[in-house]
Amino acid sequence: MKIKTITAALGSLAALGAALAPAPALASAEALIRAKCLPCHTEGNEGISRISQQRKSPEGWLMSVARMQIVHGLKVTDDERRTVVKYLADTQGLAPSETDGVRYALERRLNAVEQFESEQFTQMCARCHSGARVMLQRRPAEEWEHLVHFHLGQYPTTEYQALGRDRDWFGIALKEMVPELARTLPLQTEAWTQWQARAPQVVKGEWSMSGHMSGRGGFSGVMKVSAAKGKDLYALSFDGRWDDGSAMSGKGQALLYTGYEWRGDLVVDGTPMRQVFALEDGVLRGRMFLRDQDEIGADVVASLQQPGNSRVLAVHPAHLKAGMAAELRIVGSGLQGEVSLPLGVRLLETIRRSNAEVVLRVEAADDARGVHQVAVGEARGGTLAVYDSIAAVKVMPAFAVARIGGNGTPTAKVEARFDAEAWAAGPDGKIGTEDDFRIGFVPANWSVEPFDEVAVRDEDVKFAGLMDAASGVFVPGDAGPNPARRMSASNVGNLKVVAEVAQGAERLRGEGQVIVAPPRWNNPPIP
Repeated sequence: MKIKTITAALGSLAALGAALAPAPALASAEALIRAKCLPCHTEGNEGISRISQQRKSPEGWLMSVARMQIVHGLKVTDDERRTVVKYLADTQGLAPSETDGVRYALERRLNAVEQFESEQFTQMCARCHSGARVMLQRRPAEEWEHLVHFHLGQYPTTEYQALGRDRDWFGIALKEMVPELARTLPLQTEAWTQWQARAPQVVKGEWSMSGHMSGRGGFSGVMKVSAAKGKDLYALSFDGRWDDGSAMSGKGQALLYTGYEWRGDLVVDGTPMRQVFALEDGVLRGRMFLRDQDEIGADVVASLQQPGNSRVLAVHPAHLKAGMAAELRIVGSGLQGEVSLPLGVRLLETIRRSNAEVVLRVEAADDARGVHQVAVGEARGGTLAVYDSIAAVKVMPAFAVARIGGNGTPTAKVEARFDAEAWAAGPDGKIGTEDDFRIGFVPANWSVEPFDEVAVRDEDVKFAGLMDAASGVFVPGDAGPNPARRMSASNVGNLKVVAEVAQGAERLRGEGQVIVAPPRWNNPPIP
């Protein structure tokens, strides 16, 4: 396999999405590992050296196998790599609780700002790649020590980079970081032991789904899942609608790793998309994003229609202005029984209903306000915010990174997408107290301004990219030197993101920030 082909596979989650193929029998996977791995690794009482002493996510194992191809000349076909990754993720994966708090890396949430309790971990491990890449692994002390040696052997300039040359990096890594990692991220855990003993989860059936995509809005629908030919392989079909009434549909496949790691590969309205979800107790949670532009994606939650799994996933829209009437769609599973609306919200008409969706016409009283639960029979979980006025607007995310690209270069532009989040004040009418409550996303007029004096001097607003005033989608400028800029600089920049929400004659303003950075040259499955 050519190096450029391997690199392209690592360049996106396409390599893992392409793993949606029938998995060979268990013996075939073990035979492959013996045939392909034992020429370099050794086998002993504790299993295969290096390999048996690690547990990782599917993406983590994919990166390991691909590195063997790139660095050590391993010869495997795409099908063989898929088989090995599936086997290792199933037998040496992570328990669901072991991925808590760091799933943003798997879900391609590229604007996540990491924060860790250990400042030393931040400086020693999370300065060159995400800390999540480390947190999504489990090893014994000896194997963590091997990883330190690997870093210095593979990247000898590590000791001379920022936060490396000002300290005894190698000494600290061996004497302090290895014990810390072995203690906090050990190979053997009770969580993994219990997860391996769990009963298989139900996957087949109809899933009620709700999601929100920045720059496009909310959507809901039903995803039908049926068994396909192959272990843990499923066929998907999705039919739904956007909140603006536009239809959406898609078909594809999904593969379940480790009993809960859902990886889907489907085409929605002609656009190839990926699904990275976690399955737990009849609920899927995660992100669905464009295969070729992973910054464009939706937060998703889905619930299986099965006995005992009655729940409200969401209410579309999630807010209602006092004194106004509107159509609400309650999305969930097992939606049978009487609809319970917040105090002060009156049911005008039931338009239609099913186990997956209840559509109502309602009206809020003039004095109704607050965030309240919405229930349908035994199904609970959704909320509706009722407000009289917006007191503040927040830009979400507050900080984002866009990247220049295109213009004849091999790297694509990376957009930044924003939402305007409205908030209501507490009973005292003052914003900024613990009684404030979130209303939800609202339409806004979007623009950008220079973030600081340097951005003013360099005319970043003129060169760094364009903000769509209606959607909050920022498209960065072209890659490469720009002769029109000072010193022919590229189109990078530092911009303030402004959302203005109209409320009568008043204009409420929220601010965020977007850094327009150089192209994204390195794009591994785990950043």
